[in-house]
Amino acid sequence: MTEITTFSGETTQVDGESLADVAVNRLLAQVGARVRKARELKGIPRRVLSEMSGVSPRYLAQLEGGEGNISIGLLKRVAIALDQSLEGLVGAEDPWESDLLHLGDLFRAADQGTQEAVLRLLNHDATGMQRAQRLCLVGLRGAGKSTLGRMLGEAVGAPFVELNREIENHGGMPVDEIIALYGQEGYRKLEADALDRVVATYDRVVLAVAGGIVSETSTYNKLLSRFHTVWVKASPQEHMDRVRAQGDERPMAGNPEAMAQLKSILVNREALYDRAHAQLDTSAHAPDQSLQDLKALVEARQFLD
Repeated sequence: MTEITTFSGETTQVDGESLADVAVNRLLAQVGARVRKARELKGIPRRVLSEMSGVSPRYLAQLEGGEGNISIGLLKRVAIALDQSLEGLVGAEDPWESDLLHLGDLFRAADQGTQEAVLRLLNHDATGMQRAQRLCLVGLRGAGKSTLGRMLGEAVGAPFVELNREIENHGGMPVDEIIALYGQEGYRKLEADALDRVVATYDRVVLAVAGGIVSETSTYNKLLSRFHTVWVKASPQEHMDRVRAQGDERPMAGNPEAMAQLKSILVNREALYDRAHAQLDTSAHAPDQSLQDLKALVEARQFLD
């Protein structure tokens, strides 16, 4: 028994029959099985299908039994002789006007290892094209996102954008007033719209976002698909100290439970922040040291290349 593989991917074992004979019989059986399965899934008796299609019950029985119209078999023989796939001859696209069918033939004829390598390459490239050279820093307030984002942008020659500033510029008022006027739901809608504008405007950018964006599933999923993301993290005490060092006493003002609440937020969001593509711990690090660590991470992962 001899195994033969054609350029179009047809492989069979031939014993006393030509490759074309075996391929035609296989095609007729396949077409018949698919017609029968489609009919059964719809719950249509063969007699009813005959009335609906205008095809005789006798021919339908032959078709489902793998003894369909010989013209199908003849076309298969022509395809084999031309070293083409049957789909290439009957599909919507002209195989000579598109390279897709030829590439499909090459893919089907390749060994499994080559096919898997091609799929990995194509999936990687598709993801890379979506994220382009866009980097986003996520994390809780006080981690250093804005400081590091601005420093990194200057160091690598990329624009730096704070999403909240984009929201304010577009909305014409500070974020606090936007939240007071439209509530959290309105703010989240403006946040999603702002993210869309950044994606549409920049193919290369460093972005810093508010810590709560990870709680909005659809917006965060878009962020992960359109940006290379880094979770900038620090200890709870450093988060608090850095916010206060900026002159903002609101986290502690009249709230003795502020630290406990901060720790609770970190715990609740940890799994969400952990979806980022990389992490950077800025605990006990001066900004310059954290910048060097971030640059090394970005270069190693080729996030801005």
